[in-house]
Amino acid sequence: MNQSMWALRLHERGGPERLAYEQAPRPYLGTGDALVRVHAASFTPTELTWEPTWVDHAGHDRRPVIPAHEVSGVVEALGYGAIGVAVGEAVYGLTDWHRDGAAAEYVAVEARNLASKPPSLSHVEAAAVPLAGLTAWQALFDHGGLVAGQEVLIHGAGGGVGVFAIQLARGAGAEVIGTGRAWAREVVGALDAARFIDVESERFEDVVGRVDLVFDLVGGEARERSWSVLKPGGVLVSVVEDPNESAQARRIDARGIFFVVEAYRGELVELAKRVEAGQLQPIVGEVLPLARGHDAFHRKHAGGIRGKAVLQVDDT
Repeated sequence: MNQSMWALRLHERGGPERLAYEQAPRPYLGTGDALVRVHAASFTPTELTWEPTWVDHAGHDRRPVIPAHEVSGVVEALGYGAIGVAVGEAVYGLTDWHRDGAAAEYVAVEARNLASKPPSLSHVEAAAVPLAGLTAWQALFDHGGLVAGQEVLIHGAGGGVGVFAIQLARGAGAEVIGTGRAWAREVVGALDAARFIDVESERFEDVVGRVDLVFDLVGGEARERSWSVLKPGGVLVSVVEDPNESAQARRIDARGIFFVVEAYRGELVELAKRVEAGQLQPIVGEVLPLARGHDAFHRKHAGGIRGKAVLQVDDT
């Protein structure tokens, strides 16, 4: 068996310009791991700035590194103790932040972080689900406690996570208001959000009443101003920065939560169920081959790509 593979790697810290498409060793298969032949991968454009991209769990430098932590592919082999998936099974999931990602022909993933790929989705579509879908699920339900009849304000509603949050909130019976730049109006409206607010021409606090939950995908001034639109007992959930560092967080009638998404097979299964029921559809804005991964990172980081950018690794 050929022990090398094609991959995108970074040998030095930096941005997409440092990504090299090159030969790399196939990943080592550890206890509890599944070796996945990657068909498609997706990424977060800011992940090259995250500390876990560059170090292992012990804090040791692990360069050269492979980015892109969302994967869809087929299980090729299983390590000792790996359960829940089978060799030959089409799977999707989220890789550990402190390990190499899926911008390669093969990736070693903890089997517990994988679930069966939704049958109705292509690998390209499935690769757009794990990070965005799990982030939206955990923000709305695990941390935000969203239930039917409530109202949620989503900042950055036209992006990869935002489009999942709209669909999941609507499926749960909540009313959704989305904010974003003008280009996002069409996609947010197509997902049946109750209202879209163009942040370039409107201040959301001038047109929004009190809401039960704010899901912040933007940070900065938008996060700070969001406290003013929360109902008593409301929740401000952010994946960008800790809301509790805000001066307004001292309000006693609302709370702030910051979290980093985690991979849970059970939640991947729930997302797949909603996909198959027609309640959840990934939006893929652009697909590029693995060899053009640096272009994909550049273009997504520049903004304006609705939904997710996906790297196609194996088109068989």
